[in-house]
Amino acid sequence: MEESLDVLVFGSAIIDFMCYAPRLPNPGETLHGTKFQTGFGGKGANQCVAATRLGSKTALIAKLGCDSFGNNYICHLQAEKINVKHVQLLPDYTTGVAQIAVAHSGENNIIIVVGANKMLGPKDVENASYLFDKAKVLVCQLETPINGTLEALRRFKGISILNAAPAIANAPLELIQLCTILCVNETEAGILVGRHISSINDAFNALAQLIHMGANIVIITLGKIGAVCSSRATVYNCQLVSAPVVPPELTKDTTGAGDAFIGALAHSYAHFPEKDLADHIAYANSVASQSVQRLGTQSSFPYA
Repeated sequence: MEESLDVLVFGSAIIDFMCYAPRLPNPGETLHGTKFQTGFGGKGANQCVAATRLGSKTALIAKLGCDSFGNNYICHLQAEKINVKHVQLLPDYTTGVAQIAVAHSGENNIIIVVGANKMLGPKDVENASYLFDKAKVLVCQLETPINGTLEALRRFKGISILNAAPAIANAPLELIQLCTILCVNETEAGILVGRHISSINDAFNALAQLIHMGANIVIITLGKIGAVCSSRATVYNCQLVSAPVVPPELTKDTTGAGDAFIGALAHSYAHFPEKDLADHIAYANSVASQSVQRLGTQSSFPYA
């Protein structure tokens, strides 16, 4: 008999190329950096690793290029004790890559070239149907084609979390209606609702708008402030869940904080489904606050 499965992740796997500098460059400007490193990234794999390190039994459905990056990534996922039976190496595609600039303040900007990730689709849901039957929580993102993500959300009957990132303007309403929990940051929420979010009140209004659009539970993360949340059952009861305070001198790199949050949220729901939404978010906030105090993406994720 196969082991039980806590968290199933359907999504991206990307190699990170990270450059650190005193600040982010202005358009057309060249800066001297202070450090360069490579790392394993991609929102799907990041969130899977984050949940695994917290103690969840996990599986990843993803695509990599049949190249040195892809082979190294498979070995890395196996070392993390993630089920990689449905992580496929594609001979005619490169492994996805991300170019990440990180300022000493911890702020960052990112360019991704998805490579093999663009081949993840509905057929991969069908091929891994038994994983969808046994998992407690499904996690999806938008770094892979939307038709595959939609099929994964349709197929899954448990608690599903959609991290709608990178956000898509005029996204199909079915996308946010199918998931149990829609989780986005303030920028992504602004794209989904069509207006800028610059305050907690703006975020509260976006929560209500997303729920009126058909979302079930909505979480909008607000960085060091924490996160706001609401649900269809309590659409006019928006709540702020504050994050632990991390002093500026301890903030090293915010790159992986959002993925640490999602992985922790999935882990919490898989193991403590009876807890309130705010309790799940408080736990995810605490894990994300630990990740910003370390450099890198997956390398910053804490162990239980």
